[in-house]
Amino acid sequence: MKINDSVDMLRDELIQSVQEVVRVKSVEEEAKLGMPFGEGPANALETALEIARNLGFKVVNLDNYVGYAEYGEGDEYVAVLGHLDVVPEGDGWKYPPYAAEIHDGKIYGRGTTDDKGPIISALFALKAIVDAKVSLSKKVRIIFGTNEESGSKELKYYLDREKPPVSGFTPDAEYPIINGEKGITIFDLVKDLNTKPQRDINIKYIRGGQKANMVPDYCEAGIITDLKSSLIESCENFSERTGYDLKIEEKDNMVKVKSYGVSAHGSLPHLGKNAIMQLFAFLGELDLGTSDILKFINFFNRYVGFEVNGESFGVGLSDDVSGELSFNLGVVEIDENKARLTLNLRYPVTKTYEDLIKPLEERIDGTGIRIENMQHQKPLYFSEDHPLIKTLQKVYSEQTGDEPKLLSIGGGTYAKEMPNIVAFGPIFPGKPDLDHQTNEYIEVEDLILNAKIYAHTIYELAK
Repeated sequence: MKINDSVDMLRDELIQSVQEVVRVKSVEEEAKLGMPFGEGPANALETALEIARNLGFKVVNLDNYVGYAEYGEGDEYVAVLGHLDVVPEGDGWKYPPYAAEIHDGKIYGRGTTDDKGPIISALFALKAIVDAKVSLSKKVRIIFGTNEESGSKELKYYLDREKPPVSGFTPDAEYPIINGEKGITIFDLVKDLNTKPQRDINIKYIRGGQKANMVPDYCEAGIITDLKSSLIESCENFSERTGYDLKIEEKDNMVKVKSYGVSAHGSLPHLGKNAIMQLFAFLGELDLGTSDILKFINFFNRYVGFEVNGESFGVGLSDDVSGELSFNLGVVEIDENKARLTLNLRYPVTKTYEDLIKPLEERIDGTGIRIENMQHQKPLYFSEDHPLIKTLQKVYSEQTGDEPKLLSIGGGTYAKEMPNIVAFGPIFPGKPDLDHQTNEYIEVEDLILNAKIYAHTIYELAK
């Protein structure tokens, strides 16, 4: 039996298995005994391993941090590494985000593309190889991670106990082949608010955003003022003048200003609308005197606004390989005493952390703003002559008939955490990137084609 015929025989079971895993809400939660990232990720891992067990594979669960399905013998192994955790679903879904309903040939749900659908397709790709009775010289592991969206802490746990693969891929980006990934920083910019507003308007809080690597689609401010009618009129006029989706309402003794944006992946901030910066733009027009909170808001209005490349902030790095830096302001938490913004900056593959941090520190110098909680991942870059890259190009060309171009991306994948792998699929050229967005879906035919591509890739790497 040919490998692609074997995939076609598994079609219905693959679709049903993807639906089963998507129905598990696997957003990171508070750790529990035996569940380092909460119940959701642990339940998703056990669901995936049970599917693999029923397909006949040996399965291993490393204390609910990470698990894998394994086939073959030997010390060296080829890996397909994907994740079962997801970002929060957000609002505005056409279909329930954890129902995995199929409409018009698309499976809808959080994680269908990022990354449950693709990693389950890889599992069935391995099953197709087994059913086709194709011989391999290396062992193969399908590895299920559970913390990719929140720091990939499970991979340290894995690598402390298991040696890395000799080659492989992560199905968590786009086609054709990702040979470069930008450097990633996530950090807080914090300012103590010592000088309070001396006017008739007092901002009690500003809260918005869910994660640093998501464009915030909602933000709100609670304001105490005796000028409620004037504030409401100003907000309505501002919204009409700018087109920003701001709503205002009175609640108890407070006026709430609500800003609605559009979510997108933090590596592609130009695809979203930043609800925090919409709100900042309005608040910057209020009479707050010489207060620290107004200085903080105006600093970001001046040096960020709606730019997504960091140019005004002084960090507008770019190169010919991977393009411009991406700048996402993802989360805000402000009360009367402290302001905190969480940013996600992704810099070009040929640049360094020093190229980024020096101008960033210069920009905030003298403002009272400080950097806290810095997280950093170096860029990743594989040359076009690398054997792994050549193999992926061969398979992609044979299975699609398309040119296997090499890409560099802003999204950070497991390839930065696991040696000897690159990102490969699952999004085909010209198809929308719905990672971290409402109404995320994967087309059924794309799911099947992914399984065929991944089956041939596993075979080429492990034959």
